[in-house]
Amino acid sequence: MRPLTSRRIHLAVLTSLLLITFPARATDIVDVYEAAFGFDPVLGAARASLDATSEAIPQTRSLLLPSVGMQGGTSWNEREFPADSRDKQEFNEHYWSARASTPIVDLENWYTHTSAIASVDAAKHNFSRTEQDLLVRTVSRYIDVLRAQALLDATRSEEAAVQRQLEQVQQRFDVGLVAITDVLEAQAAFDASVVNRIQAVGDHDIFFEFLRSLAGEPYTEIDFISEELPIVDPDPTNEEDWVKVAMENNFGILSAESQLTAANRVIRARRSGHLPTIDGTVTYSHFVTGGANFLGGKTDTTVYGLTMTLPIYQGGFVNSRTREAQALSNQSAQQLADSRRTVSRDTRSLFRRVATDVVRVKARLQAITSLESSLEATETGYEVGTRNIVDVLQAQNRLFSSQFDYADSRYNYIRSLFLLKQQAGTLNPDDLYELNSFTDPNTPVKALTSLKDRSSS
Repeated sequence: MRPLTSRRIHLAVLTSLLLITFPARATDIVDVYEAAFGFDPVLGAARASLDATSEAIPQTRSLLLPSVGMQGGTSWNEREFPADSRDKQEFNEHYWSARASTPIVDLENWYTHTSAIASVDAAKHNFSRTEQDLLVRTVSRYIDVLRAQALLDATRSEEAAVQRQLEQVQQRFDVGLVAITDVLEAQAAFDASVVNRIQAVGDHDIFFEFLRSLAGEPYTEIDFISEELPIVDPDPTNEEDWVKVAMENNFGILSAESQLTAANRVIRARRSGHLPTIDGTVTYSHFVTGGANFLGGKTDTTVYGLTMTLPIYQGGFVNSRTREAQALSNQSAQQLADSRRTVSRDTRSLFRRVATDVVRVKARLQAITSLESSLEATETGYEVGTRNIVDVLQAQNRLFSSQFDYADSRYNYIRSLFLLKQQAGTLNPDDLYELNSFTDPNTPVKALTSLKDRSSS
């Protein structure tokens, strides 16, 4: 048998070889979601809330089930007879009894139990909504980093282009081909591009930190979302179909419906406070005495019974609780109506936003091609003297802004689509896995891990 120390050395060498052969990969969006699922305090709090609310079912059910109790006691007795001072008794008595009772008719507790079931259903829907919200937050935080990278790339490209333009203008000024105003304009544009790049670097750091706060891990790089991601209209393409699905599946609506059901059952429970309750009971008692007793020193008794309780007057307590329950039911009904209107409005808005994003992405991609041609023509015009340096700088700025706008519109499309599916109640981890299939590990977005990286960006 190989010694333990030798095996440890072998394992360490094997691990090192594996690390060399298979370098650590960048983090994709599923990695972030899985980490966030176990770390996110919002989801954790929702899970704890669901667990706590679920205990209402066994608690209210216990009021409908048999209950058993026991009691016992012991006492020392000293008995004297005044007629005969010599006659004195000292003895012990002890007893125990057990009582079992079960509700036979108790409508108030029955409706209270069914109300608790509906309340737990509402809590389950709320938890499912929180799970969906985590999916949306994961996607939002992830693409915020990608958006920050796109902005940083645009500002870097703009800074490099303006710097080259400044150098060319300076050279032309040195030989007397342009006025000093062109140099000053180029210098001002360069200084502005540096400021924009510094701001983009700061945003880059901030959004990586947001990602860390969501998942609890300090990510150094994440996978890019490939250009191969299809930007298409929502499926189905009919707005009313989405609204219909949302009315049936939105977890906010489902929760409000369950809360209304619970409130209506509470009304029935409160009204039942006027009704009689019937309990069946069985009592067994065992009594032992050391004193004189015509029944003997030991007695066992079993009693079977039915107990009916009928509330006659409680000072208006039952009526008041019933009115309170009716008011709370009205509140739940209004909240359900508001939830349905809000979901309908948001579903329509998000459907149109996604459709607009599809058109916007295509238009901005075409705009990049047009602005590239425009910049080339403007630079040519500047060379021959028909355009000035301001025209060139503005054309460059429009091009780089358009490149960022294109990336930004793609990320807006992704987020809007996830929000639309969330409103419809159909969003699930499979949507995240599908998006993850378009991540590209070959072009990771890296965090700026040092001051040198930030200053040289």
